[in-house]
Amino acid sequence: MRAWIQSKSGRAKLPQRNDPYWGAPVDRGLFVGYRSMAHGGNWIARWRDEDGKQNYHPLGAVNEDNPDAYMEATKAARAWLKRMRAGVRSTEVVTVADACREYVQDRRSEKGEATAIDAEQRFARTVYDSEVGKTLLDRITTKRITEWRDALSEPDDSGKVLGRASVNRTLTALKAALNLAVRNRNVTPEREIEWRLVKPLNNASDRRELFLDLGQRRALLAAAEGDIRHLIEAAMLTGARPGELGRARCRQFDPRTGTMVFDGKTGKRSVRLTPAAATLFKAMRKGKLPEAWLFDNAGAAWDKHVWNEHVQKAAESAELPPGVCLYTLRHSFITEAITGGLSPLEVARMVGTSLAMIDKHYGHLAKDTAVDRLARVALI
Repeated sequence: MRAWIQSKSGRAKLPQRNDPYWGAPVDRGLFVGYRSMAHGGNWIARWRDEDGKQNYHPLGAVNEDNPDAYMEATKAARAWLKRMRAGVRSTEVVTVADACREYVQDRRSEKGEATAIDAEQRFARTVYDSEVGKTLLDRITTKRITEWRDALSEPDDSGKVLGRASVNRTLTALKAALNLAVRNRNVTPEREIEWRLVKPLNNASDRRELFLDLGQRRALLAAAEGDIRHLIEAAMLTGARPGELGRARCRQFDPRTGTMVFDGKTGKRSVRLTPAAATLFKAMRKGKLPEAWLFDNAGAAWDKHVWNEHVQKAAESAELPPGVCLYTLRHSFITEAITGGLSPLEVARMVGTSLAMIDKHYGHLAKDTAVDRLARVALI
């Protein structure tokens, strides 16, 4: 016999007990139950799957001030059933922060440690302790993600501001984590529209817009003091990503061949260094153990926030344009390499990016150099 749990008065007449009182079925094989307790009660859902197994799911405490409490419980039960039928049965990955942590693990196994660290640092700064991070995956909304995105471009407690381009890259990382949650069946595919509709910020300045000529680069290097000078010089001579240099171990450089194995977000790549770069790397490696940091900050590993402060200080001393960072040197290296006559494919291999990305951002430079070289060819 079914208990009358649809109304507040009906629930009030039920004696207290641990076993739930079950109402009429609300879907095929799906029931909503009410557990009467000393102080209030709880909702619970029950569903018998195709294999005959009974599945249970808590729906939370009953809000007796809400006249539609039972209707909301049945709605939540149907949502749970929909997730179950879609194969979503995870009990570990339930929040946005959980999904981000799982994504970091995925990047570590699929792309390597450097990529995982980059994602981990982004999420640690912007997601894990935020309201969006605490949000359940099946409750995430476009509005909440948009508010989170907009708040990222505002000053934090220390007064630091995340650039609009960096905000967009962080948004891309969050979307990737949520898409993985869908593929891993931690949330239903229908939720994907909530983050797909969130657009990047407009007018986001790109790190590739700021170029330093030879005189400016030399001025920056002259203004740098201490260990940051070595990191700046390495970025100038290799075009490597800052993180690839800041996390490099001595064992990655072979002084006999002058070859460096960079390990970044696109995986590992072996690069034959120029004589100037090889000389610098040999000096940095001298007297260190294989697992020691090749470029260290007073013996410790570099952190991007720390090196950013040092580079900005040197840039201000050298009276360079605002916005100069280590990535500016990567852009300058690529620009100089292409205008100097190296092919886009050669440059792509050196700096660890795709030919498509080089063509997208530097294709116009390659065309200009091609015209200049063609002009020197005797055609008639």
